Amino acid sequence: MKVIFRVLILIALLGMANTIIAQVNSTAYNLVLKGMLSHTVPAISVEKTAANDHAILLDARSPAEFAVSHIAGARFVDFDNFDLASLDDISKSDTLIVYCSVGYRSEKIAERLLAAGFDHIYNLYGGIFEWKNQGHPVVDATGEATDFVHAYSKLWGVWLQKGKKVYD
Repeated sequence: MKVIFRVLILIALLGMANTIIAQVNSTAYNLVLKGMLSHTVPAISVEKTAANDHAILLDARSPAEFAVSHIAGARFVDFDNFDLASLDDISKSDTLIVYCSVGYRSEKIAERLLAAGFDHIYNLYGGIFEWKNQGHPVVDATGEATDFVHAYSKLWGVWLQKGKKVYD
């Protein structure tokens, strides 16, 4: 009986691994993300993303958000008009890290990529907001460093603590 109980605890902990491994610096933001995300895609922290120089970054925000700023080298995939065919040049064995403002839209795109057979898909936990909050740079549409970040909406913009917020 003790063995079965230990196995069940281990299974439960493994099932929660995606939410335990990646965290953001704000306790309140962590609670919002844990409740909002379905955790069907492995999460990756800002620290691990910044240290990973071989992953392909996919920005799942809108064209307006991407134009204001994005992570340097990120590829725009447009949440509202996402088309798997736009990634035909990417191997299904490549490591892909998908991000958006906070992680919801990117999780939905990452789910589609997993269903399409991509093997190494991660959702940037906390999105570009947490990327900027932890002091990492972003670039504008011309590739120049910028302090501006599209904050999506005033409701979600509260989670962006660093940088200058831009709204449509």
